[in-house]
Formats: sequence, structure tokens, C-alpha cells
Amino acid sequence: MELTLWTYEGPPHVGAMRIAASMKGVHYVLHAPQGDTYADLLFTMIERRGERPPVTYTTFQARDLGGDTAELVKSHISEAVDRFKPDALLVGESCTAELIQDQPGSLAHGMGLNLPIVSLELPAYSKKENWGASETFYQLVRTLLKDTLKEDNEHDPTAWKTEERHPRVNLLGPSLLGFRCRDDVLEIQKLLNEHNIDVNASAPLGASPADLLNLPKADINVCLYPEIAESTCTWLERNLGMPFSKKIPIGVNATQEFLEEIHDLLGMAPPNQNLLVQKSRLTWYSKSVDSNYLTGKRVFIFGDGTHSIAAAKIAKEELGFKVVGIGTYSREMARAVRATAKEFGLEALISNDYLEVEAAITNAAPELVLGTQMERHSAKRLGIPCAVISTPMHVQDVPARYSPQMGWEGANVIFDDWVHPLMMGLEEHLIGMFRHDFEFVDGHQSHLGHQGAKQHQFDEPEENCFENLPKTDSSEIIPIWTPEGKAELAKIPFFVRGKVRRNTEKYALQTGCKSIDSETLFDAKAHFGA
Repeated sequence: MELTLWTYEGPPHVGAMRIAASMKGVHYVLHAPQGDTYADLLFTMIERRGERPPVTYTTFQARDLGGDTAELVKSHISEAVDRFKPDALLVGESCTAELIQDQPGSLAHGMGLNLPIVSLELPAYSKKENWGASETFYQLVRTLLKDTLKEDNEHDPTAWKTEERHPRVNLLGPSLLGFRCRDDVLEIQKLLNEHNIDVNASAPLGASPADLLNLPKADINVCLYPEIAESTCTWLERNLGMPFSKKIPIGVNATQEFLEEIHDLLGMAPPNQNLLVQKSRLTWYSKSVDSNYLTGKRVFIFGDGTHSIAAAKIAKEELGFKVVGIGTYSREMARAVRATAKEFGLEALISNDYLEVEAAITNAAPELVLGTQMERHSAKRLGIPCAVISTPMHVQDVPARYSPQMGWEGANVIFDDWVHPLMMGLEEHLIGMFRHDFEFVDGHQSHLGHQGAKQHQFDEPEENCFENLPKTDSSEIIPIWTPEGKAELAKIPFFVRGKVRRNTEKYALQTGCKSIDSETLFDAKAHFGA
């Protein structure tokens, strides 16, 4: 573990809380010291829920360490079961309590309680939140369904035909604190219903232990969020013979591929492709004259694995962007993100250090950043438009309105969220270009306000212009920008001005120029091919 100002994922017990809070009839007893109860705020503040998570904390204090903390655990488990009467009980420990080694799961199993108990062993010092959510969901499904396993795992996904009913699917993976999961589920249900496909269960979000027991009644499983559900889908396929989908319906092309895959798994006739592509406005816009402005825009992508991969494909295939960087903080999805990056001729950035990500954004000099709440802060400092596509997120990324990312309507939402920042970036650039004209008064600002205005003041402090440059002798004189050079630099769009400035100063150092005028700037641009 390391001390940091920001983190992309919490510890694994927060992931377990996400599963418990997403479901009905599930309670989580967390062995944790006083102070480790902060995670409640994530659900009440970020998700804006009117109820706190179904979690009971043992909240032991320092003075309790000299006594019997195991008895403290047992008393809290007993009280939680008597008070909340859950259908299933999760028992685990926080990262601090893990050091005490009270083994609360084993204590719970020895209490003779008459309900399913899932003992969670979540290594807090080597794993993170998404892994904790995935492991919790997997262990819960496995515990509930273990008695239904048979020696032969034959499962016919086309049985709906002989049973004269609609095909049924399970939607697996959506959870609280996921990115737009609530609306994604509604959109996918609507999408499947249009093709006469019923949803048997959606889990963990909104599901109960009884719903998990009914998972085998579906013909196939739909893995909507691999970070959360892939291990569970794999287990269901291996032990019950239930196949699961691999395509994630984010974007027009991916939604079409998703429907084709679902139809194929269920033995249905393929859907009409000509009708499918007319479902989203994104397809129309990509063929319009206005979209020419977007062609070739440089975009940097960072987030969880599922949304980063989807964003890269949408950017290139559907909007004509140029992907100049892609990465993820999710090490469980690193292999898939690396494979996608290789398709774009890039090396994936796998990191949970937001400063490393910010440095990569600076070096890539994109015109749009697609990332998390952290990348929004970094992009704001760099004066680059940004759209949030992944957790971690701020409350503003959990809109009260219907705003999915998946399906046809999700493609419309993505179109709005991505295109509008670029259009506002054009406004910013035009104001910068014409700020000396008589129509503009001093201090005229764009939608970015003071932050945007600062980007056009040459003398405002910027990032270190000599960062990542070869070290020079103390005798070398740093080149000075002449008024003519400053004026020429100001004409360059703000989103690439920093890179041009650094390259020009590097060129001046290499060629021995003591001052930088417009000619030096032009020579540097020619030298670096900019």
C-alpha cells in the first residue's frame, strides 16, 4: 500500500459493500476498527440514496485489542441476524482488521445460524475494489447454487424453442457505484424486449438471494461488466453449462455485434443489420458535414478496462478520432487493454498513479481526454476538454435523468458527452485567435471561465517547460522568448501550445539560440514535423 491524495479504487471490502448494497435480503458484517466506516458516504453521497448500505460494523477501538475481539465479532453477527433477518449473510474484515486475524467468517460458520453464510477472504494489501466486488458476487452465487450442481452440466440454450416460450437471459454485473449501471440495465432490457428476449434476472443490482437461485432457469448469461461478473459467468458455464456473451454493447457497432452474438447463442435468426444502424443519432452525425470537424481529433483514454476498450473503438471506428493513448487502472483487465492498445499501435498505460496518467496526457498532447473524475481534474489544469467515461466519478456523473452508456440510447448519450466538449474547445480556440479584435473586450471569457482565459495569457505559470528534457550544464543560458515569438506562439491552439513551446525551447537549446523569435518557432516546427 502507498499513501496518495487520490485513488482509482478503494480496498476490496468496499467492493463487497457494493454487492451487499446492490442486493435485497443480503447483509454484510464487516469486522473493522472505528474510522473504517467512511464507505457509507460513497453510497449516500455519490449514489444519492435515501438509505445507508446494509452493513454492520464491529467498530472495535484500540482499548478492545487487549480483550477478546472474537467475541465482539460474534455478538455483532448475532445482533445483525436478529435485527435485519437477512436471507444471506456476508462476513468479512477491513484492511486494518485483517492484521488481527480474528477470522470472522469462521466464527460465523461456527455459530449455528440457519441461513447461508459467505465468508469473504479479501486480501486488502494486494487486491482492489473491483476485484473485491467480483469475488464477493462469485462467492455468493457459488454458495447459493452449490447444492444444485449435477455431474452432467448439459445445458441447451435453445430449449426455449421446444418449450414454446420466449428465450430468457440473465444480466450479470451491474452494481451500485458502477458507471451508469442503473440506466444501462433499463436500456438493455428494452433492447432485448424488442427482439422478444426476456430477462430472467439482473444481478447483483436489484436482485435477491432467491433471484440468484433462479439463475439456472435462463438460457444464457449476458456479461455486461466483466470486472464484476466474468468470474461468475465462467463458473456458471463450467459447472452448469450456461454460455455467456463476450460483446459489451457500448457504441453503435458494439451494440449491433452484441445483438448478433445474443441471437447466435440462443439459436435465433440474426437481426436485420440495416434496421439496427438507424437506431442511434450517432450514426447519422458521423456521416454529416458537421462531423468533419471531429475527424482526426487526438484523444487520450483512461478508465476501467470495459469502458476504456469500448471508448477506443468508438473513437476510431464511429467518430474518426485518432487514439493517442489508452490505459487502465484495473490490473485484472490489463491484458485485454494491452491487446486493444496493440491494435492502435500504442503501448497501454497500466497504472493506479494519477500523476503518471497526467504526465502521459501531457506528453500525448490530446485534444480530448476521456477518463475518470481524476482525469477531469488533470485535463482542467492542462486546458483540455474532457468527458468522464468511467468510475471513479463525482456526483455530477450520476445524473437523475435517464443517461445510459449501453445500447442505442447509450450511443446518443456518448455522442452528446464527447462531442460537446470538443465544440466548446473550438469556441475557446476562436476566442483566443480573435481576442485582440474590437468586438472583444479585455477579459472576455469562454465557457471555461477564468481557467480558459488563463490559457491565453502567455505569462501565466505553466507546467515546467524543461520537464523530460536532457539535462544541461549550469553554464547554458535558457532561451528567452521575444515579443514576436510570443505573438506567434499565441496563435497556436491552446490544446497543443504547451507541446509546441516545449519542443521549440528544446530546439533552441540544441541549436544554441539565446532568444526565440517567429523564425525559430517555424524552424522548430519543421524540425519536429509539427
